[in-house]
Amino acid sequence: MRGAVLRGLAAATAPLAMSSSMQAETPVRVAVVQMRVENDKTANLRHCRELVEKAADTGAQLVVLPEVWNSEYAVGAFAGNAEPVKLGKPEGASTELLGDLARRRGVWIVGGSIPERDGANIYNTAPVVDDLGTIVAKHRKVHLFDIDVPGKIRFFESETLAAGDEATVVPLPEDVAPGGHKLGVGICYDCRFAPLAITMRGKGATIIAYPGAFNTVTGPPHYHLLARARALDSQAFVLFASPARNPNSNYQAYGHSIICDPWGTPIATAKGHDEEIIVADLDLSRIAEVRASMRLWDQRRPDVYELGVKPPSEE
Repeated sequence: MRGAVLRGLAAATAPLAMSSSMQAETPVRVAVVQMRVENDKTANLRHCRELVEKAADTGAQLVVLPEVWNSEYAVGAFAGNAEPVKLGKPEGASTELLGDLARRRGVWIVGGSIPERDGANIYNTAPVVDDLGTIVAKHRKVHLFDIDVPGKIRFFESETLAAGDEATVVPLPEDVAPGGHKLGVGICYDCRFAPLAITMRGKGATIIAYPGAFNTVTGPPHYHLLARARALDSQAFVLFASPARNPNSNYQAYGHSIICDPWGTPIATAKGHDEEIIVADLDLSRIAEVRASMRLWDQRRPDVYELGVKPPSEE
């Protein structure tokens, strides 16, 4: 499997002691697949099957793939690899693969993201597939990655992609995450915007997955920092799934996938930028514990916040 590595299991632990009034819930096992992506879509589909099978072999109930796993991550490649992503029965080659894997292995899959074609528009879209193989939700990337760091990187998704307009949250069934938990989904650049994570928390999210392809410029200073920050903002488990680095690609992914608990503590991390699967058991009782310890939701001051106001320099 091109050197895929399976990391040892990590348990969600942190400094807070368990309150006597909080009973431990059955943990949910998650697997984040740091997959190497090639320029050949057929090869990517075949390799995705291999890695999801390997992730399911760990006993994972939820598997998360990286951003744009079926296509080269390049503005010029999105249109040629775009497929329909519709709720219900999968229709495109990539979602049909995910549906088959999810149904046969009895797992939920956050399908990283794939280019979605809808009429004249192309979106960067994360399909969420349940264990019956049905697409139960999809998240269209809300914040498009338009960046120009002089002398280092220029990449404008808006040259090809349209933006989504929804904070995506989907209920998880009791046999996956007992206790009425919900899954939120963002994509890569979405993780830089705290209000989106807080909105997902408001819609009930207790686990948030962010497939993302950070690069070697922004990844080292920001990737793990943002994962921990979004976990602290939402007081939820946060899963960051990166592609593995491909030295033959024009876009160099950072790798270093990470899972954080609601206290902002990393509980599983990839060793680096090579292909790897990381696994963790999420102790869902930690969510209520952390939220009771710091009642951020109750202490908000929306009467003070002015999120629609631009700084004077941008007006």
